[in-house]
Amino acid sequence: MGWLSRFVVALSFLAIGIIFSPETFKSDNTDSSSLSSILKLSHLLCFSTAWGAALWATFIGGIIMFKNLPRHQFGNLQSKMFPAYFTLVGVCCAVSTASFGYLHPWKSSSSTEKYQLGFLGFAFLFNLSNLLVFTPMTIKMMKQRHKIERENNIGEEVGWTKNKEVAKKNPQLAAMNKKFGMVHGLSSLANLLSFGCLAMHSWYLAVKLNL
Repeated sequence: MGWLSRFVVALSFLAIGIIFSPETFKSDNTDSSSLSSILKLSHLLCFSTAWGAALWATFIGGIIMFKNLPRHQFGNLQSKMFPAYFTLVGVCCAVSTASFGYLHPWKSSSSTEKYQLGFLGFAFLFNLSNLLVFTPMTIKMMKQRHKIERENNIGEEVGWTKNKEVAKKNPQLAAMNKKFGMVHGLSSLANLLSFGCLAMHSWYLAVKLNL
């Protein structure tokens, strides 16, 4: 586990502590109005960063790269980009969850606020599962599949056409495709669930916004 992963895990425990025991982190010498403003700003900036990064990586950047880069180059780039992406979104979700939990303590918050805290918390957990579990597994299997593809002189083309053609005649590649597809599917599902949780919170913020 790299230092960024450890930092995200440590931050998650801090967030949980703030959610369930916010009075522990309060100080009588702190101006509550200024602290509230700082927490609201932190929440808004971190949430918007997480939302924007998830929107771009999931629906725009990844699709453009897949359609224009050779597959092995695309895969190698994704293997460097996604750990950073999940770390960024995970940290932002942790800060958003902690600040929202501090402003809306669990014991005194409304059911709506508890639901929103749940959405933010689950968004963080889905990103953490991707960072610590699914992404390392996906990268490992991708490298194994790249090795098999190089042995069959494919992988430098754009798209999946040659892979599918060779897999019909190569059981080893077909089996690796299946394993990779399962793990990558779980990673994509966790990412989409996280995005969905953030989308629900964006609706909550939009209702609260006065223009």
